[in-house]
Parts: sequence; structure tokens; C-alpha cells
Amino acid sequence: MKDLDRFAITEAVLDRIAGTPDPRLKRILESAVRHLHDFAREVELTPEEWLAGIAFVTAVGQACTPRRQEFILLSDVLGLSRLVNVMHDARSRAEGATATSLLGPFFREDAPEVPLGGSLAARPESAGGKEILLFGRVTDAAGAPVPGATMDLWQADAAGRYDLQAEDPATVDMRGRLRCDAEGRYHLRTVKPLGYSVPMGGPVGRLVRQQGRHGHRPAHIHVLVTAPGYQDLVTALYFADDPHIASDTVFGVSDSLIVSERTGLPDSPRPDLPAVRYDFRLSPLAAGTTSGRVGADPSRLAVAAAAQGSPAG
Repeated sequence: MKDLDRFAITEAVLDRIAGTPDPRLKRILESAVRHLHDFAREVELTPEEWLAGIAFVTAVGQACTPRRQEFILLSDVLGLSRLVNVMHDARSRAEGATATSLLGPFFREDAPEVPLGGSLAARPESAGGKEILLFGRVTDAAGAPVPGATMDLWQADAAGRYDLQAEDPATVDMRGRLRCDAEGRYHLRTVKPLGYSVPMGGPVGRLVRQQGRHGHRPAHIHVLVTAPGYQDLVTALYFADDPHIASDTVFGVSDSLIVSERTGLPDSPRPDLPAVRYDFRLSPLAAGTTSGRVGADPSRLAVAAAAQGSPAG
């Protein structure tokens, strides 16, 4: 074994992992090693800084629970989630599909069913905000309706809080799943959300403050649209009048996703309510691709992490 200097160590590690059987895993590991080693050399990483980094990553992991995903939040505030989103989105955007946005750390599987025309507000206190209507159609990129498409919607309430942040973990509010009609049309009532700060009491929040950044997200409503034969659409609608619309701390806003509620829309199913009309366009599912969701239900990730850490995993 020869002595390893600051450059030879990289080649030694690459030689050691050269026999990785899975070619995709091998490529990812080789690139990660090169970039990590180059990073350490570029910044002249000290032992104290290395230990601080280890402590930070440890704290991020310890902050994760079935209701909170601190690693997704870290990925979001560093722009990595958006980067993966943009790279994955390139094909569908070229085909004319709606722009994607972040799934975020507050998504839940198995949201309650909401009928067409129903409301996302499950609790009386939630219904105290400004009620608005969302309506429109789900189509393919050419404008043909997608019959029976499923829409999951979730959002913060009028006070800027998600149900996952409530004291009672059984609380389910301001989220629901509905099915479009045979013409791809949908409409539902909700409460206009308030912009909010991402959780700032954990390690990621402390990192954001150390950068001199605010932790605010502009008011938005998350939307996940699925239909057989189509790429899952993970997106969000952002309200134009929010003061942080141009400085979203997780880089989720696209111009084409900015909306405003208006009264008197001629085709509104509820002309008595201020409304947002938005048509969602889906891209066909390419052969060999997966759903492509950048994010997951925190409780599902907790189960997956436990399986990875078990002796059987």
C-alpha cells in the first residue's frame, strides 16, 4: 500500500468501488466521491469544519419524524429539489405540459375524498378564511380532455399552517382528493392560503438564518394530478399578491404557475365566489419512466428508512 496524498486518496477510493455490480449505483458513487473530494480540497476543509458538518447532518436526520422530513427541507432550501425537478421536467415541458413545482415536506398519501364542488376545509375554524373556488380542466398537451383524472390538493390554512403541524397528528385538514368528470373538468372550494415560513426551529432553519436569508414561502396550493398513461404532474399554484412571490426560499415559483382570484368569471360554476381558473396539461408517460415525484409522504419515508436500517435491510 503506497502512501496516500491529497489526490491519491481519490483514486484509491475509486479503485475500491470499481467492482460495484449495479452500473447506475457505480456511476453515482464515483461521481459523488470525485465531487466530495474536490469540494474538500477546494475549500481546504479543516477537521473542525468536517466535524461540524457531520454534526449538522446528524441533527438533520434526528429531526426527521413521520410528520416532518428535514432532509427534504434541506434539499429544498439548497435548490437541489428544484434542480432535480427541472431536469426531470424537461421532456414534459417540451411537450407542452404544465410546469412542475415541489411536492414539499407536507404531502400525505390517502387524502380524504372530496366531491366535485366540495371543500378542502374540514374544520370550522379553517372555513373562517376567505373562501375561493378553483376550477378548470385536465387535458393532454394537445388540449384533449383527460376523463376521470385524479387530483390531490393540499395547502396551508388561512393562518399559514399545515395539518401536519397541528398538535393532534390525526388532524386532516386543507387537503383532499377529487376525480375530474368525463370532460376532464374539476371545481372545488377552499380557503385562500397564507404564505408561511418553513420550519426554522431545526438545523435547516438555523442554516437558512446563518445565510442571512428569510425562510418564507409565498401562498400556494399544491396539486398532484394523475391519470393512467400519463406522467404524474406535481405542481402548485402561487398567489400573485404574496410579498414573497419573487423570493421563495425553496425556489418553487414559475411565472406560468402564478394566479390571482377574480370575481365574475363567466364560466365559473360558482359565480358568487372569487375564483381561480387553471387548466392542467399532462404529458404521456414515456416507456420505462416512473412517476418522477420529487418528494414523498414523510410517514412513508420513515417506514422506508426503518427498513433500510433493519438487519433484514
